[in-house]
Amino acid sequence: MKKRITKIGERLGFLHKFFNFLIMKISIKFPYKFVLSSFNSRLHKTCLLLSLLFLSLPGMSQSVLGKWKTIDDESGKALSIVDIFDHGSKVHGRIVKLYREPNEEQDPICDECDEDDPRYNKKVMGLEILTNMAKDDDEYADGEILDPKNGKVYSCKIWVEGKDLKVRGYLGPFFRTQTWFRVE
Repeated sequence: MKKRITKIGERLGFLHKFFNFLIMKISIKFPYKFVLSSFNSRLHKTCLLLSLLFLSLPGMSQSVLGKWKTIDDESGKALSIVDIFDHGSKVHGRIVKLYREPNEEQDPICDECDEDDPRYNKKVMGLEILTNMAKDDDEYADGEILDPKNGKVYSCKIWVEGKDLKVRGYLGPFFRTQTWFRVE
């Protein structure tokens, strides 16, 4: 806890120095100093600093890495838990748990996958369904996602929105977006 408070304190100190420097540079280059006079008070600088800090903190702590619960679009029932992990400079995702009805195959295989796909006839449990996702600003893109139900592979991008993970699969110009929920 002390480490985290220290890091936040360091961020506040750095940001305070940065905004003081920025305001000083703007006021030197900006000929209408009276417009900036309200920013010269310590209170205004502190308010600006704190508002920017709190706006940026949620984005700093969000990560696509971890375990996510997938939901069936049609029934609204939980389908699986996917563990998204680093794999070199890319991000991949593997199914680590399946939610199955008693009348369904409890340990299914990907028999709908393309026969040329190395995942063909492999068990769905442990199957990598997200592959080669590369970081691109606040999202991961240029990878692929496999739908084990139908064996189709789609180009994909993922990003965190609030507490949820948005997973968008593309087939040409068409796409479908799912919401996955973080598992604690």
